[in-house]
Amino acid sequence: MTAKRKRIYVAYTGGTIGMQKSAQGYVPAPGFLTECVKKMPEFFRAEMPLFDIHEYTPLMDSSDMSPNDWQRIADDIQDHYADYDGFVVLHGTDTMAYTASALSFMFENLGKPVIITGSQIPLAALRSDGQTNLLNALYIAANYPIHEVGLFFNNQLYRGNRATKADANGFNAFESPNFRPLLEAGIQITVKAGIVKELDPSPLRVRRVTPQHIGVITLYPGISPVVFDHLLQQPVRALIMQSYGVGNAPQNEQLLASLARGVNSGVTILNCTQCFKGKVNMGGYATGNGLAKIGVISGFDMTVEAALTKLHYLLSQDLNQAELERCLQTDLRGELSP
Repeated sequence: MTAKRKRIYVAYTGGTIGMQKSAQGYVPAPGFLTECVKKMPEFFRAEMPLFDIHEYTPLMDSSDMSPNDWQRIADDIQDHYADYDGFVVLHGTDTMAYTASALSFMFENLGKPVIITGSQIPLAALRSDGQTNLLNALYIAANYPIHEVGLFFNNQLYRGNRATKADANGFNAFESPNFRPLLEAGIQITVKAGIVKELDPSPLRVRRVTPQHIGVITLYPGISPVVFDHLLQQPVRALIMQSYGVGNAPQNEQLLASLARGVNSGVTILNCTQCFKGKVNMGGYATGNGLAKIGVISGFDMTVEAALTKLHYLLSQDLNQAELERCLQTDLRGELSP
């Protein structure tokens, strides 16, 4: 008996993968991606799942995306959740890791695969990576259902809230510095950190996320404490500080006093390392310990994308500051290493 073919819902939000060449360069073109896919017979082989492409109106450059767009994508998937076996989101690469991280927190009781992908070269162009990325994302969603929000690029399926854009020009545009891939699509498809499960028909719950006032600052030698004073003023509710190494900052009394004023005024200050790989350990050096003493909390090994979207997710809930900071330092969706 022939197995029933899976059905995958494709949400095309915009991005390079569906762009069309014009006199002004590549531009989004409604209907163009769907027509391109129809002309590619490999997408319709018997081994492939059935799929429906829903193009968003208007198509968006991912640089223009905001938390309202994360909500739109999450609601779209929820609206179609009962009718499909998996979901692929086509998205621009610039903020793809932010959307993947945000969706990972917004989805509760996720029992089907959600894979975000795109390309560095448009699908219609010669040498496009879009064909391979989309073909693999569809095939993996149907045949290797890992019940997470994943980001697929260049033959790697990463955990969505562990991925970060690492190369603006290469096909290997994303990396997961602190967590190995969920799956690798080489000559053989190899499941690594992911867990393949049967589809779970339980209802999906989507948490609402509203735009929040969050600051992000990168330390550099000679940074003025005045910069922190300006950033830590209301309505800012949280600040992500990208510190040196394992979470170190200058032992500048004025800078520490500025941070302390921010903490005392109710701003949550999250310490993330500006290193590509590794985690914050504020107990390792006196320069980090001084931050811990004034109430700065550790972001451990979260990417900036995960830290920012997790803050949006938590600040959108009715949590007091102590509960907010406890949840920030708790692994909710695999975004933190033990």
